[in-house]
Amino acid sequence: MAKDAVVSDEFAKKFAAEKETPYTRWIKSEGLDLISSTYVQNLNTVELKPWARRGGLGVFMNHEASRTSNDCYVCEIPPGKTLAPQRQLFEETIMILSGRGSTTVWNDAGQRITFEWKAGALFAVPLNCWHQHFNGSGREPARFVSVTNAPIVINLYEDLDFIFGTKYDFKGRFNGEPDYFSAKDETKGFLLATNFVPDAVNLPLIAAKERGAGGGHIRFNFAKSSLNSHISQFPIGTYKKAHAHGPGAHVIILSGEGYSLMWPEGDEPRYYKWEVGTMIVPPNMWLHQHFNTGPTPARYLAFKHEGVAIRNAQGVPKAWISKRLGGDQVDYRDENPETRKQFAQELAKHGLTTQMDKAYAAELEGSGGKSLAAEEKEHA
Repeated sequence: MAKDAVVSDEFAKKFAAEKETPYTRWIKSEGLDLISSTYVQNLNTVELKPWARRGGLGVFMNHEASRTSNDCYVCEIPPGKTLAPQRQLFEETIMILSGRGSTTVWNDAGQRITFEWKAGALFAVPLNCWHQHFNGSGREPARFVSVTNAPIVINLYEDLDFIFGTKYDFKGRFNGEPDYFSAKDETKGFLLATNFVPDAVNLPLIAAKERGAGGGHIRFNFAKSSLNSHISQFPIGTYKKAHAHGPGAHVIILSGEGYSLMWPEGDEPRYYKWEVGTMIVPPNMWLHQHFNTGPTPARYLAFKHEGVAIRNAQGVPKAWISKRLGGDQVDYRDENPETRKQFAQELAKHGLTTQMDKAYAAELEGSGGKSLAAEEKEHA
């Protein structure tokens, strides 16, 4: 049985001086709370505090490995207000949770672009560009969620003047291209080649049978960033295959309702109910599995960084490859039988029935109808 690795206070005190970092000290200096992001019930209602330096409200959220990867924050712009201009030597991706407005991006060479956004928009801030966010409504606040690699950069340099005040244009990232923040539809495999998505909830997806039970998938790499992201959707009455990967994938529910199971291998699964606005961040190499129990397709966004994806020699994330082949994805035929029972019970609460039979049958057909136990016995 896996444990949570909790030790005595006496033992922990020997490492207490290493718990704080330049990054965590910076957040404290901003006057904001730092909360766990493993499970946030709703980003739309999470409590915020005044953020004096930026002129809005905010809260920071860290997962277990934030000190070595990425972080997350929610920010709100009051009605009719703007955030203070900022530039930074860390990367940032943004999703608009509510409201409407615009953002202006410019560099030291004088190239400037302004684009408009509304709830559901996705984009990134080009590295070290000046940028400023404007709330377009005089009545309603505008709220967004952002994932950055600030922990790595702040801990590396430990010099805020350098991080927020260096005059340098990364022209390969942004050089004033007039269509930089125009929505585009060219795809390369699963990758959508764009720097702006106006509506993540209704964006067309590409079929992704490898994830199980139908559904769609699309990936992004905004502003040539090392932070990347993807959107997945799965049909009514279905669920995704369990899989594991590195830390820092911020899974944000865009539509539908259901639950996720997460667990370290060898432990019992832990249950997390979700709704539109819920965020879940699976810990490092924990198996996790997403279940749609609502009357509509379920769609989620994952904001992450490249280090999450442990890839094989062909460049394929191992989270997409069966454990039978050395990957980190659990086939349906190998999952705990209780998984299916629990799913059926959850669906029944909504008057629905499972639509998984075709997915189970297709997988068994591909294996000649043999379960993992049967194959192991055959080769014993």
